[in-house]
Amino acid sequence: MLSLKRAAASAKPLSGKLCPKIILEGTRLTFKTDLGFLLNEHPRIVGPRKYRYHSPYISGEWCSFTNFPWGRGLINFEPQEEAQAMETYATWARLFELQRYYSWIIDRFHLSTTMHQHLYCNRDYDFRWLEERLLPLGYRIVLCTRQPSSFEAAREERLKVSGNPSQYDDLSKFTREQDYLHHLADKSLLRVLKLDVTSGDLPALANQVANWLEQTDGLYLKS
Repeated sequence: MLSLKRAAASAKPLSGKLCPKIILEGTRLTFKTDLGFLLNEHPRIVGPRKYRYHSPYISGEWCSFTNFPWGRGLINFEPQEEAQAMETYATWARLFELQRYYSWIIDRFHLSTTMHQHLYCNRDYDFRWLEERLLPLGYRIVLCTRQPSSFEAAREERLKVSGNPSQYDDLSKFTREQDYLHHLADKSLLRVLKLDVTSGDLPALANQVANWLEQTDGLYLKS
């Protein structure tokens, strides 16, 4: 037993451990969630699986600040909830630091918060402090976009399943949001892939993300 313990203690750490960290950003109707689910099971991103299990998948869009559907949360918080929102971001950042050698996929995060608060609340937030903590952990942004002329068809498809169809009434807000997200992505400290999802070919789009991660050393984290 003692020799086994010594052998385990002297063993070299496993190499080639996949631990990508992806932040999916974009306005509504850009397939972020569907793409995220595919990425979370993509063998080139999370490895081959002989049985099904889940990797962490979180979202800034969870309406966790209110006790009713489609309420407020990390993106659309009100002024009196600002401290709660900032503490939530700091808590996520610390959790990511503590579990740096794990894969994380985030469906909307700080760029969506900055965009929403700027466009609809006339408040500006600087998340450079957050990106400075995410950068050494290997976090990347995938900004999902679509051609403006394609939002109408995307809305028609979404209305077939949406539980809150009124949120898609004004398509002009989505193009405005998309333009501002482009602006934020261009200023980000993190590496960004701008992914045109207009085709709707999700497997091909997932492969495009996998290719980008491979080409830019985004699948592994150096010690």
